[in-house]
Amino acid sequence: MIRHSRPSVDRSGAKKVSRVLLSGNHATGETVGEFEKRLSSFVGVRGGVATNSGTSALHATLLALGVKAGDEVIMPSFVCTALINAVNYAGARPVLADVDEDNFNIDYKSVLARLTKKTKAVIIPHMFGLPVDIKPFLGLGIYIIEDCAQSLGAEAGGKKTGSAGHAAIFSFYATKLISTGHGGMLTSNSKTILGRARDLLDFDERKNYKIRFNYHMTDFQAALGISQLDRLKEFIRKRIEKASYYDRRLYELPIKLPAKKTNIYYRYVIRVNKDAGAIISRLKRRGIEAKRPVFKPLHRYLGLEKRGFPAAERVFKEAISLPIYPDLKDGDMQKTADTLINVFDNRL
Repeated sequence: MIRHSRPSVDRSGAKKVSRVLLSGNHATGETVGEFEKRLSSFVGVRGGVATNSGTSALHATLLALGVKAGDEVIMPSFVCTALINAVNYAGARPVLADVDEDNFNIDYKSVLARLTKKTKAVIIPHMFGLPVDIKPFLGLGIYIIEDCAQSLGAEAGGKKTGSAGHAAIFSFYATKLISTGHGGMLTSNSKTILGRARDLLDFDERKNYKIRFNYHMTDFQAALGISQLDRLKEFIRKRIEKASYYDRRLYELPIKLPAKKTNIYYRYVIRVNKDAGAIISRLKRRGIEAKRPVFKPLHRYLGLEKRGFPAAERVFKEAISLPIYPDLKDGDMQKTADTLINVFDNRL
């Protein structure tokens, strides 16, 4: 089976993890601190707080921003459940917005239509490696949280994603742009936000009691993260090269290819004018693991199919994510392209 996605770890990364393991520093220490400094410097912000997942990073960010029961947080519907989970953890009310069909990102006009006096923040994911223009959102008078789980290293307007909003969150799950197995980080230019977030994680041996969270990253995860960050430029270059191959092979098919501008291709997502599920099944029968890029949009989980999410509904039905990752072999890419072409030519 040609896998849909997989991490890329070399001997150098394995050695760095091994050194930390053998040192006996298995919990949260200097290596986590180094990873926080390295990643926040790369993004171009004041600092970061490493966590055990991207969801934990988002939850801590919401609490650090003062999001609480009675507040509303806007997010796109066409995204994974981690976002709605984190908002629910904070006790706030998630409000879903529609997306832009051209790039799968949150639609600004849909956000405007959902603003109320209770709106405290909007979460803006840069979907599949294609950055959102954050500037229009900054004038809304609410907190802007960039979700960079799929866009680490991407740039918009000459700035890295994660550097424009009030805070940003990253995920280092096994198949993200860089991997620590599980893991995440929140970053910000605000000393106050960073201090509040760190206070929420430092739960033990404190003079005062309040609910805090054991969300720490381990040093050996951070060692892998540092080695992965060192290779990020290489990873992105390979993703763009592989996307270019797909573009050349698939451009004559009756499909919509991904937008090219500023895309780092965390996912290579095409749109088809037919049932995506049927094509995914046909590819799988021939040893190719393609997927819907979002398992199910949030409005479907909440039973809101007929209430204002036409674009999210269409892209859910029509979008297919093809295999793409740094270690994907040329022969596997050729087989994927050949098979998809044959599917559309009704030869398979």
